Amino acid sequence: MKPDLPQPDAPRQDITRILLAVLAVALLIFASLWVLQPFLGATVWATMVVVATWPLMESLQARLWGRRGLATGVMVLGLLLLLFVPLSIALSTVVSHADQVMSWAPKLLDAEIPEPPAWLAGLPVIGENLAAFWHKVAQEGLSSLLAMIKPYVGSSLKWTAAQAGNLGMVGLQFLLTVAIAAILYSEGENAVQHVRRFVRRLAGEQGDAVVTLAGQAIRGVALGIVVTALVQTALGGLGLWISGVPFAGLLSAVMLMACLAQIGPALVLAPAVAWLYWSGDNGWATVLLIWTLLVTTLDNFLRPWLIKKGADLPLLLIFAGVIGGLLAFGLVGLFIGPVVLAVTYTLLEAWINEGLPAKAQALREKTAARQASGGRRAPRN
Repeated sequence: MKPDLPQPDAPRQDITRILLAVLAVALLIFASLWVLQPFLGATVWATMVVVATWPLMESLQARLWGRRGLATGVMVLGLLLLLFVPLSIALSTVVSHADQVMSWAPKLLDAEIPEPPAWLAGLPVIGENLAAFWHKVAQEGLSSLLAMIKPYVGSSLKWTAAQAGNLGMVGLQFLLTVAIAAILYSEGENAVQHVRRFVRRLAGEQGDAVVTLAGQAIRGVALGIVVTALVQTALGGLGLWISGVPFAGLLSAVMLMACLAQIGPALVLAPAVAWLYWSGDNGWATVLLIWTLLVTTLDNFLRPWLIKKGADLPLLLIFAGVIGGLLAFGLVGLFIGPVVLAVTYTLLEAWINEGLPAKAQALREKTAARQASGGRRAPRN
């Protein structure tokens, strides 16, 4: 007697039900993201700001008799005064002076550039190249230099014109970001619990580590990128003001955006030094040149130290996330890129270490700890 064969329709029904369920969930997620699209940018920015400044909010709450409402109000006021108001002023300053900058362009073609000073070629490393470039510009005029930067100027002017039309929308996004940040400050613990539960469903035991490391990456980037940009802009603007360069406020606003975009303050300070030499003020030009070298090299040790202090991650990973995120997502990608790479790095490390035996994994951790703590000491004879 032949055994009963399984019915072929049962698995087909299960596969159909699973496919329809996945399709329904995907449609719900897509529809939800479509509805929330106007708020996604502000929500991402608010999340980054709140995560980066959460330890400061907790310290402030402890000093304000444990009142979360008072701490939230102070933090929101601080965000308006220290972050969004200066950035809005910087953007509006650049936009308002765009016509004046454009009126200078024809005059630059007729400007006469003097020969470089004799001491410039004696500077170490860059002196000869800088003097040769200066001599070439002095002989050929600014037309060749303007031809080199014309594509970048065109892109910058297009961006400035777009921001002039969207200046009100940018201000609205800033206010919306502050409002969402206020909600996250007041309900931060509940939001973190929901995120941890969701990540546990996806990553299991590594979920808490992923959330913690993502927060550390955000704080590290906020310390390294934003604080370094503010310090370089403040020092660079001070040098412009003391040396008597006109429109120091406008140039400082451009310098802030250049530092945030990882271009650096030399984009503003180097032309200011050249303008002072061209004007004949060699004394202040030399002072500003030395100051420019100090300010531009400040980020070489300040940014890595701040990032490493905020996030215990490989520095190369953080830098790759910062630059790649900036190119992929714009300014907010400065924070999104390192977080994505940090989460991927953590999950990959957990997956690799999961296959190691207990003794091998313990030996690996012990060796790594020994190299981190005593690797710099000289061995004993």
